[in-house]
Amino acid sequence: MTRRGSVLGLAFALATAHVAAQSAPPLSLKDAEARALRNHPQVRASQFAAQAGSEVTREVRSAYFPTMYGSVTGADAQSGSRIAAGGLNNPIILDRLAAGVSVSQLVTDFGRTAELTQTASLRAQALQQSVVIERADVLLRVDRAYFNALRAQAILRVAQDTVSARQLVVDQVSALAASSLKSGLDLSFAKVNLSEVQLLLVQARNDVAAAFATLSSAIGQADASVYGLSEEPLPPAPPQDEAPLVAQALRDRPDMAAERLVRESSAKFADAERALWLPTISALGAAGLTPFRQDGLNGQYAAAGINVSVPLTNGNLFAARHAEASLRSMAEAERVRDLENRVARDVRLAWLDAQTAFQRLDLTNQLLEQASQAQELAEARYNLGLSSIVELTAAQLNKTRAELEQAGARYDYQARDAALRYQTGSLK
Repeated sequence: MTRRGSVLGLAFALATAHVAAQSAPPLSLKDAEARALRNHPQVRASQFAAQAGSEVTREVRSAYFPTMYGSVTGADAQSGSRIAAGGLNNPIILDRLAAGVSVSQLVTDFGRTAELTQTASLRAQALQQSVVIERADVLLRVDRAYFNALRAQAILRVAQDTVSARQLVVDQVSALAASSLKSGLDLSFAKVNLSEVQLLLVQARNDVAAAFATLSSAIGQADASVYGLSEEPLPPAPPQDEAPLVAQALRDRPDMAAERLVRESSAKFADAERALWLPTISALGAAGLTPFRQDGLNGQYAAAGINVSVPLTNGNLFAARHAEASLRSMAEAERVRDLENRVARDVRLAWLDAQTAFQRLDLTNQLLEQASQAQELAEARYNLGLSSIVELTAAQLNKTRAELEQAGARYDYQARDAALRYQTGSLK
């Protein structure tokens, strides 16, 4: 490609990118988070799971209420028939056609149903906390993807400006070389520098497209869209001490709350399993009509009674169930301790990352200022013939690196701050 063709191609690419940026729909960070919470399947799945957990509580609590069912029974037997085998039962079979209802009501099981209800309720509350966990996870991914897209766009702008600047140097050196004022070696160095930043530009464009694909997925879209992103204000500096952040995380993080609820639920279930040895008292009733019947039967019937069930022996089944539930409860208590240790570690690591990213803000600004001054001096020396093209290209390379560091430092800190808020439980 000729020099004129490369310049025209660059101008066309910049104009196309500018038009695409203008036509892209605007998207702020708050809008992206709201879309994700509304549409992301991960959040919706956790909400449905939490609703299902609430229904389990209703299932267990149903033991408190009467059970009623209707029956229609007909029987026709040979005269003198008796059931003689199969168990201890009433062997007489009477001819009849009858319909009626039966009612059963639990009087008391000495707290087992109450313990099971509390077990299910606590697990339902843990599932509700799982919704908060999924929301925080989705928000963190949205924030990271949003700031990564802003970072990719900033790097793309740096690459475009650098290509323009180095193309200008190539044009100048080419004109001077044509007049025999510069050597062909200088022109070769200038073209190599231009090719390097053109490669950077190609990679930057790819990174922008990948960043928007990641952002679209984070907000719950199946297709990749390009948005006009808005700058977000820089958050304040992280605190100097991480101890309050650790305490906040142990208090506010939804996974900590969920794990504690699971531990309490396991303890309640162990109490319920211990209550298996206690009696169960139920009230029973039945009533109905017998329109077709054998002689000696009444046309209607009704009966009521009380049933007391007392477990005597079952091969240590209840003892084993209680021991299993107690051991699982102790295991859940240890999991809470383990999670507390991991949460404290994650908060400290996130705090250190945020501290480092915040310090890089000023350092990258200073680096860019110094690299810009060095490049200006190198250009002046080169134009005066006091240095070689090698010194100028080194200064250009240093400035490009400084611009890339400075372009990413702001968004790196915003992403680190979002991660710190996630670790402390304030990103919900």
